[in-house]
Amino acid sequence: MTSPVTIQVISDIVCPWCYVGKRRLENALASRPEISVEVSWFPFQLSPDMPREGKDRREHYASIFGEERSREIMSRMKDTGLAEGIAFDTPPGARSPNTLSAHVLLYWASRSVGIDQGALVEKLFAAHHCRGEDVGSPYVLAGIAGEVGMNSAEVLKALQDGTDENVVEQLMAQAREAGISGVPFFIVNGEHGLSGAQPPEAFLQVLDELTRKPAEPRSAAS
Repeated sequence: MTSPVTIQVISDIVCPWCYVGKRRLENALASRPEISVEVSWFPFQLSPDMPREGKDRREHYASIFGEERSREIMSRMKDTGLAEGIAFDTPPGARSPNTLSAHVLLYWASRSVGIDQGALVEKLFAAHHCRGEDVGSPYVLAGIAGEVGMNSAEVLKALQDGTDENVVEQLMAQAREAGISGVPFFIVNGEHGLSGAQPPEAFLQVLDELTRKPAEPRSAAS
């Protein structure tokens, strides 16, 4: 193929399986370095009604699953993460944020020349899932934006002003209208959909099918 394979990833920063899915996709791509791939990230909110100030994460999980089950889920998630090189942690005081501002930041990165959206999404995932930082805070987001080469002061002001929130909300509405109700969701070349944190083999199967050269037609003499 002459054109890069495109992979659109619909995800939410607070979704641990989205982080796992990112790692598994990266593992698949690393085993096919000869295939040119362009990965882009699109917004989804698992908790769109989360207050903008967020909630205490441990209390939020306990309210959904109950205290004992939430502890079991977090313990299993830690084990899953370690297998993918992710050190999941929920330190005391960690927040469950409203992720709208984080998605706005990722949207700006996708439209900014010289800014690596993938590097930004990795930093956002790590900040939330490994360090317990509040990625709903404009100040935290502005700091992370500066780490990938964006102007922190400009980002902070635009986030505080709510710039482009309506655009990102429209993108999320489009995902739901397309039937996407859970994340991560991967769309390969605009036609192949993969739901969930698929193992690398699932990505490889699609990539190999797309990039397999058609068989040479046999000549009449053969």
